[in-house]
Amino acid sequence: MEREARRIKLPDIAADSATDMAGQPALAPEEQARADFYALISRLLLAAPDAPLLAALAAADSIAPAQAGSPLEQAWESLVLAAAIVDADAVKEEFDALFVAVATPAVNPYASLYLTGFMMEKPLAALRADLAALGLARHARSGEPEDHLGALCEAMRILIAGAPGVMPQPVAAQRAFFDKHIAPWHARCLDDIRRAQGANFYQRVADFIEAFFAVEAQAFDIEDAWDAACELR
Repeated sequence: MEREARRIKLPDIAADSATDMAGQPALAPEEQARADFYALISRLLLAAPDAPLLAALAAADSIAPAQAGSPLEQAWESLVLAAAIVDADAVKEEFDALFVAVATPAVNPYASLYLTGFMMEKPLAALRADLAALGLARHARSGEPEDHLGALCEAMRILIAGAPGVMPQPVAAQRAFFDKHIAPWHARCLDDIRRAQGANFYQRVADFIEAFFAVEAQAFDIEDAWDAACELR
């Protein structure tokens, strides 16, 4: 099997968080697809999708044939179908009920909360140190701490695709970030989203994120196995 075939070819999707990458080296199609999906996940977790984004999702391509029947393909198709029939205003109400309640939101997708039981704790401090080492920091206009799951997915997008002044990072650095800051808690958070009262469209979002993260984890394992095999040659 060719090395480039170890990652699936995901369909392109236009995401609001796309960055002008003039001067950056072009990414392989499968790596660009990974970055696009992280951008999409970030966008869906940080704000309710508007009508144009729902329309783009509804018109999105299917997963590559090699993934036919996989959990990722099924979750993607379910999300695409939901985007085709849902009303943007209804999704906005759902998003606000889940994540922006006046009192305590149904779901608070922050690493510190899931790892320690409290907001703004040591995991956030460790994350900020790691981001600083990578040349990254929270945007001044951002209203969310860096350990929001959507913000972490945006960081993963930058690690893959780069950003102005920040070069793409090797797969080993991507995996280290994912394993440290996302893997330990995302499953519980996504389960809470699915179980939350009033969740409908975001049940499909959570299912897709879970399936995509599973593929990412598997791909990282394959990458490690490939590297170990190359070292033995």
